[in-house]
Amino acid sequence: MTIRAASSVLVGRQREIATLRDALGRAGRGEPATVLVGGEAGVGKTRLLEEFAVGATAGGARVLVGQCLELGEAGLPFAPFAAALRAVLRADGPEVFAGYEAEFARLLPELGRMPAGLAAPSVRPLTDAPRGYLFDLVAELFQRLADARPLLLIIEDLHWADRSTRDLIGFLVRAVRPGRLLLVCTYRTDELQRGHPLRPFLAELDRARGVERVELGRLDRDGTGAILADLLGGEPAPRAVDDIHDRTQGNPFFIEELAVAGSPLGCAALPETLRDLLLARVDRLPEPAQRVLRIAAAGGTRFAHGLLAEVAGLPEAELEDALRAAVAAQLVVADHDGDYEFRHALVREAVHDELLPGEHARLHARFAAAIETQPHLVVAGRAPAEIAHHWHAAHDHPRALVAARVAACAAADRYAYAEQRRLLERVLELWELVPDAADLLGMDHLALLEQTLDAAVTAGDFSRAITLTRAGLAEVDADAEPLRAARLLDQRGRLMALLGKSDGRRELDEAYHLAASGPFGVERVRLLADIAAHLVKIDPEQAARVAAEASTDAEALGEELLLLPTRIALLCHQQQGERLAELGRAETVAQAAGDTAALVLVKVLQSDVLCELGRYAESAQAAEAGLTEARRVGIGRSTGAYLLSNRAEALIALGRWDEAEKVCAEAARIDLSGVTGLHWLQLGAGLRLARAHPGADEMVDRALAFLGRPYLWPNHRLPLHELGIEAALAADDKIEAVRAARVAVADDSLPHLPREGWPVLSAGARTAARVGDGELAAAVAALAADLPTRHPAARAHAAQVSALLAADDEALPAWRAAVRAWRTDGQPYPLGRALLALAEAAAAAGERDEVSAAVTEAAEIARLLGATPLAETAATLARRVGLRGTGGGGAGADLLTSREREVLRLVAEGHSNSRIAERLFISPKTASVHVSRIIAKLDVTNRGEAAALAHRLGLLAEPAAGL
Repeated sequence: MTIRAASSVLVGRQREIATLRDALGRAGRGEPATVLVGGEAGVGKTRLLEEFAVGATAGGARVLVGQCLELGEAGLPFAPFAAALRAVLRADGPEVFAGYEAEFARLLPELGRMPAGLAAPSVRPLTDAPRGYLFDLVAELFQRLADARPLLLIIEDLHWADRSTRDLIGFLVRAVRPGRLLLVCTYRTDELQRGHPLRPFLAELDRARGVERVELGRLDRDGTGAILADLLGGEPAPRAVDDIHDRTQGNPFFIEELAVAGSPLGCAALPETLRDLLLARVDRLPEPAQRVLRIAAAGGTRFAHGLLAEVAGLPEAELEDALRAAVAAQLVVADHDGDYEFRHALVREAVHDELLPGEHARLHARFAAAIETQPHLVVAGRAPAEIAHHWHAAHDHPRALVAARVAACAAADRYAYAEQRRLLERVLELWELVPDAADLLGMDHLALLEQTLDAAVTAGDFSRAITLTRAGLAEVDADAEPLRAARLLDQRGRLMALLGKSDGRRELDEAYHLAASGPFGVERVRLLADIAAHLVKIDPEQAARVAAEASTDAEALGEELLLLPTRIALLCHQQQGERLAELGRAETVAQAAGDTAALVLVKVLQSDVLCELGRYAESAQAAEAGLTEARRVGIGRSTGAYLLSNRAEALIALGRWDEAEKVCAEAARIDLSGVTGLHWLQLGAGLRLARAHPGADEMVDRALAFLGRPYLWPNHRLPLHELGIEAALAADDKIEAVRAARVAVADDSLPHLPREGWPVLSAGARTAARVGDGELAAAVAALAADLPTRHPAARAHAAQVSALLAADDEALPAWRAAVRAWRTDGQPYPLGRALLALAEAAAAAGERDEVSAAVTEAAEIARLLGATPLAETAATLARRVGLRGTGGGGAGADLLTSREREVLRLVAEGHSNSRIAERLFISPKTASVHVSRIIAKLDVTNRGEAAALAHRLGLLAEPAAGL
């Protein structure tokens, strides 16, 4: 009997196939769709996707496949995407890249990219904007392909993925317009030990819309029998099924290996260990074939024929005979490019683990040498990472040092900054092992530290970057090189603030003193300008002094434009009218100089100032114009990110909440590090809270977690205080609302920041009114008395605070004033909330017509905004006061009867059920029933709340006819 080495049938995966087909259907309708397929090694993930891909292709979909390489976190960046794009290039030609061949060449060098230089930039900005631009281009390409027909993109072996690959996957998953794209990723669950970088990434993807997981389990006994029957060409003996199922626990790959390793009928003499099982078929090969397999295993799961021939050094005939034997044994398979791949990575791992230590080092060294002399033997662009990997595995420290540096430069050229940083960290580790490292690299150790620091900052690894600044400062000689030391201190100061560890003032002051004593020249001007820009939020006066000093130097050097970004940043502390005029002039200068980065910075501040002035539509337009410029020059993910949150803020104020949500989603895709992404997060959390979104609590918690950091810029901290108060009030957690409000009004920065302070005072006043906290009300009133009201929103908040704290007989005119102020400002949501408060005050005063108009308008605002809690509050109020036609529950169906009003009056007077029964000549049981009905109709929890509400809404008076 002939036994096939691999089963040709897919067993026991009907549910998983159905899930994948459903996902493809959703993708075909343009809905977000991502499936993460997990399972242990050998459980059949690849086999499942092969079957699914065949069906998808038959259904008209286009299928692209990419595989991650087992080179680790510092391996070849974007490897699976490069493979997928290479297939697109072969099928569609270079024109498919729509004129962006130069950018795509960073992933596909065959498109004609210029070779990467070995020298990294001396200063790298705090941004990975170029990488973000590349991500946008990749997403747009996939969207164009998916417009023609549904696109299935399969990424295999995600457990081996580098961070850049994971980042691009995350970017595609969160795409604002995903197109008809289904992304399917596989990973080994048994590889995800604690600390594996894929674990938090998967958890992050689980929160994204349209993502679902499929966990492949092992087969049951019947599944094991079905695979054996297919392999053997007939029914296996029951004992053989039982034995193999017990040994393999239903793992399909192990079933196949055991079936081949044992006898055809009984599968006797089974190997005892997994390693023996995986090597059993290898051991049956001729010795020359085994030797070639060992060589190939050092090269990786996939290997090119030409490279293997170069490393093996065998006559072509002998090599082909050996490979033919391995292919016949189905240990190796040939692909359409004429290269080879181990049938399963587990086999390659087992063979590689069998190498003797000397053999291991020797083979990896031969692979490295072969690729160095003939880089065309590997896929274009892959040589630097492969050479670095092999020299490192060969333990040849000098060559590994140089190769890692070259690979780091190549990674930076591909915008793979995380991989660049890891490779440079490897260079740092090897430095101590190589006596002449400085000569080999042509740089000193401090320069290497600085380069690693730049890569860490650009990759967003701010915590690691801070550690590197500490190491650099310990090594630099500040007396001999003051500007070098000042640059490190400047970076450290900004990083401390970005991570919320401190304001960075101490580091920036020290950096300034060193820079001021440094040699005159352009480098010092740039450094002083940077320090001034970083000081703006901490000490505007000192920032202005440092900028003036830099300006004097710049004028002497004829380099005035170096100061343009800093001068723009300093404008944020001028009066608004002056700021707009100066920003207009700065915009003209930036346009004339062709300085798009400065122009975008102008738009950031313009949109911010216009929003504070209450010119919300103009603010949104300015932010959108800035975003267009930012995207054009590839900084849409750095400075442009601030424009996104500014635009979202303006759209929220305008009541264009659906648009604002999309902008927040776009900002979320950028995934900024530290506090730089806090603004959009706080806005998005507030928006979700106002809409009672199912994910509101999670986003609110993420935003409020920033308050646990040792330091936050006040303009970030105060809005978080407001958010915390509003979240507690929404949850009816009065204790937490009071605690959060007390903390907020005690913030030292509140009296100095009216824009951020007034919303906090509004939230604090609302809390004081809700719980009857006189002490809190007094604290809010004291702060409100001195806080400036320069702009419409501030004046509206001030009127609102006055209304919330007003005595009962002053509430109605106070709320009328607050509503007028919000109408002037133009924000619909706070207007809606004020209208409901006005309705309550009018109800208490017996102004029934005013109640009806205010509730009706508030309900319409809530409907247009999709503000569910506001709509529910309007409906509840309408029901309580007996309004018809406002969503309050039918034409008077929930109005209190005259008897219930009598009972409510006595409840409000503090009478018990027994006393009510005596007064009304009814039984205590009947009185209890009336009280229960009143509580239900008024939507309160007890008789005390019912009494308070009756007084507040004037429910104790007789209703007017027709209301």
